[in-house]
Amino acid sequence: MNILKFIETFADESAMRSTGSRRDSFTQFGNIGKTLAIASIPFGLSSLANKALAKDITATPATPIGALQFALTLEYLENEFYAMALDHGVIPASENGGRDLKVFQQIAAHESSHVKFLIAGLGGPASANFVPKPTFDFTVGGTFDPFNDYPTFLALAQAFEDTGVRAYKGQAGNLISTPDLLTAALQIHSVEARHASEVRRLRGLKGWINGNERGTGMPVETQAVYNGEELTVQAGYNTATLFGASAGSEAYDEPLTTQQVVDIANLFIV
Repeated sequence: MNILKFIETFADESAMRSTGSRRDSFTQFGNIGKTLAIASIPFGLSSLANKALAKDITATPATPIGALQFALTLEYLENEFYAMALDHGVIPASENGGRDLKVFQQIAAHESSHVKFLIAGLGGPASANFVPKPTFDFTVGGTFDPFNDYPTFLALAQAFEDTGVRAYKGQAGNLISTPDLLTAALQIHSVEARHASEVRRLRGLKGWINGNERGTGMPVETQAVYNGEELTVQAGYNTATLFGASAGSEAYDEPLTTQQVVDIANLFIV
């Protein structure tokens, strides 16, 4: 299976339940990463190899490989968050007739696939481009209790998914020079957007962000995820003129810069 065919199937949720057809595709995508002519650039996330000395992650360079490294770190965070939630049993099996548990089991499967996909794109664990998983503290030093309190888990899930949507959009410009990688990243972006919409609806909210509102019950620490979403000017046109400020801002997700996402992620990295 070539990379473009894999990209098409990757966005299909039913296809992602099958592991057999993905193995060869990860290899194909890994070959693309190996052929990029930027393997020797210094990477901001290389310090993750020594987390005993490095407290925070830093921004990656504005390159295709830097974008993949950055995305991998975010996917590490989401993947571990959902895996730990399922292990701890914080998601009630009876909630909404069992629907909540099924939703997060599927989201967890997606995030696991994203991690494998991006590792392959970077050439695998032995590659100089690879970045290891940081150590996460989802309690933020005891501030949150997401694995024993379901509403807290839902709130952080919303924040992580909304961050992911805006973060992938913010990296698109760094991938324009490599169309296959851009296509892959946009496909993952669409999956993240479906996650965000579903989690928000589980919390009784609209499936999209309204202005810069973080939503009922969201910790104040998550406000950085939503700052800037009130923007209504798109391609020089103020959408609020035609649709109103609320609808104009809801119609588009605004990108987050690499540094903005790093600042958000560092809250959960020890």
